[in-house]
Amino acid sequence: MLKRALPLIAALACLGLGQMAAAQGPVPPGWPSRPIRIVVVFPPGGSSDIVARVLAEAMGPRLGQRMVVDNRPGAGGTLAALHVSQQPADGYTLMLSNNAPITTSPPIYPNAGYNPVTSFTHVAYIGITPLVVMSNLAVPATDMASLQAWMRAQPQPVAFGSSGAGSVGHVVGSLFSQQTGIPLNHVPYRGSTPMQADLLGGSIPVAFDPLPDNSENIKAGRVRAYAVTATARQPSLPQVPTTAEVGLPDLVVGNWLGLSAPAGLPAGITARLHAEVAVAMQTPLMRDRLATVGIVGGEMTQAGFAAFVERDVREVGGAIRAMGITAN
Repeated sequence: MLKRALPLIAALACLGLGQMAAAQGPVPPGWPSRPIRIVVVFPPGGSSDIVARVLAEAMGPRLGQRMVVDNRPGAGGTLAALHVSQQPADGYTLMLSNNAPITTSPPIYPNAGYNPVTSFTHVAYIGITPLVVMSNLAVPATDMASLQAWMRAQPQPVAFGSSGAGSVGHVVGSLFSQQTGIPLNHVPYRGSTPMQADLLGGSIPVAFDPLPDNSENIKAGRVRAYAVTATARQPSLPQVPTTAEVGLPDLVVGNWLGLSAPAGLPAGITARLHAEVAVAMQTPLMRDRLATVGIVGGEMTQAGFAAFVERDVREVGGAIRAMGITAN
């Protein structure tokens, strides 16, 4: 999400959780009567996977059914999103939605086979996390100024890794290149975990990736962090400056997370799931885990979240098209 989209979060959050936006209706008798799947668009180990598993642990007992996490990576999240959009709207298939399959990938994969707004019922907002600009320890730069100087001095465009073509890391790397005038070469991966392995192993020197996926490596000193794409320093890594502090005030980008379902989800199920997400967000388990990995939770009505997604698709998707980002 680009900088101009951030005030929208605050505005929508003011609507409060207590106002159920989905038309109130009864939950179908017997629902849920079998396990519920939460489809994650990235491999195990990333921030989406972490949140999905904690959410399933918090919500399952209250719903009286197991919630099973189903990882389906590929094509910037579009393969998983297409799969979810084609499932029955019965409340048994959900998606841990985020920027990739909803906002950033559809402009890059125009034949993905679904509409990010109309193919889903966007049920509940969960939170947002900034990205981090980082390098492996072989890069001889200790701050953003020296990182840019090193990049400019290389004979070929520096390779940067992201969790996939169309991922928010891909977009941030492209914005960084545009705003600094430094040419970069994008190297997409099938998720954060394989990208991190190559960053640590020296196959790629630089990466742009969500903070939660990389906080442990940063804290352990295995990689070097230069800035977080946020308006304030993050409690989980207070020593890492913001992009504004290092001279990139317009590089304020967040990776939002939510819960979505196929379009046409009955109003009663939508309202029940929205309410259960709200309860889960207040549990010590969920709050502590989100704080540990650097995700800032937020309150938003179901209608507010749907409006937020629609605005994000229109504004951020339009910016991606204008930049001409392609799937490479």
